[in-house]
Amino acid sequence: MPRFAPLPGWDPFRSRERLTSLWSSAAVPTVETGVAIAYRTLFTTLRRLVVGRDLTVRMDGKDLTLKVTEFDFRLELRGLAVGQVGDVLIVAENVGWREYRFDQAMAVASNVHFRPGATSEIVAAPVELSLKMSAEVLEELVAQVSPQFVAELGDDGIARLFWRRRPGWGHLEVDIRIVGTALWLQPRALVVGGRRVGLPARLPIYPVELPDLPNGLLITKVDARPGAVLLYGLLPEWHIDLPLSRLEDIVAQLSTRSGILNLARSARLM
Repeated sequence: MPRFAPLPGWDPFRSRERLTSLWSSAAVPTVETGVAIAYRTLFTTLRRLVVGRDLTVRMDGKDLTLKVTEFDFRLELRGLAVGQVGDVLIVAENVGWREYRFDQAMAVASNVHFRPGATSEIVAAPVELSLKMSAEVLEELVAQVSPQFVAELGDDGIARLFWRRRPGWGHLEVDIRIVGTALWLQPRALVVGGRRVGLPARLPIYPVELPDLPNGLLITKVDARPGAVLLYGLLPEWHIDLPLSRLEDIVAQLSTRSGILNLARSARLM
């Protein structure tokens, strides 16, 4: 098995070389503890390489930027010996996708395991995702689809729409719901001159399309909070082709100073 050439600077513990050495010993079928130790070393190495770093993950021509703040898991040698990892938690902040920014994101990947075959895979089912979207992002999305309105998400967690030409006349209070891949803004009250009047449910709904989402990701819930909107999503199954050479390549990329991880050719969402 080829060994990594040493790179200067960022990987003082020579994580890549030690990981490659462990995978070499784990390739012996009769040594189940070697397999378990290799998997455990993989995840502890990845945690050391990603937590606290600003990363750019490249997937099919689109860049995901983020700073990983948590990467937690609980590993047991008995499960690892057969490729069973368990649940993995990843928390990130300053998340960027296309032109949009999110304050925080959290993903919980359940039942993570390695699936052997002609092309080895790592599989998680399901993956639960939550995104914290700032009030500014919501306001930008509303401005794109309804230029005549200005959106505001108050410190009380209530979303309001103002008529751009006459914002001082009053505003609409709206409920935020999720339908498919869009946020629906449903007017519930009109506030004029300090007076609040409830509105019938048959008034027009203003759909606000969300940024492109990975295939198969279902937005299940939206929750307006003071100054932010929380989006909750579910991916029934996620998997990525991960032969040994690809594992080594991922660790090698993360061991450089660039903070760039290219998954464009290997990532697949189902």
